[in-house]
Amino acid sequence: MKVLGIDPGTAACGYGIVHQIDGRLRAGVHGCWTTAAGTRQDLRLKTIFDRVGAVIAEHAPDAVALEESYVGADARTALSVGQARGAVLVACAVAGVDAVEYAPAHIKQAVCGYGRADKAQLQRMVKLVLAVDVPSHHASDALAVAICHATAPRAVLA
Repeated sequence: MKVLGIDPGTAACGYGIVHQIDGRLRAGVHGCWTTAAGTRQDLRLKTIFDRVGAVIAEHAPDAVALEESYVGADARTALSVGQARGAVLVACAVAGVDAVEYAPAHIKQAVCGYGRADKAQLQRMVKLVLAVDVPSHHASDALAVAICHATAPRAVLA
């Protein structure tokens, strides 16, 4: 199984591919796309859409997993992340790849064994599980989402 994980965001959108081969997880390509704050919102969303579509076309994942929106104190940020998620979901639909969403606590539970793990704990576990250094926390979060999906019970995936 090959899973593309996405940590959606308009300013920074993390991505990472996890391969599950013979029960072992391996990291594939990963990184973070950024868009400039002064760029029109429609162009920023198109950039995300185009880049997700390009990664799907190049790497042909079996599924795309992304983090559900977390609605915190800042409604403007939540709306922006929601728009980025929409661009990702449409790119998946256009490419014909299933997209699955996971709550942040579910991802932390799957990767760290604790649903309230902090960012540093999540990054350390991604590094341990995949044996790879990931400099961007956005890319690390994307790989965590991919790990979560790759290790999900098959009944969830059906």
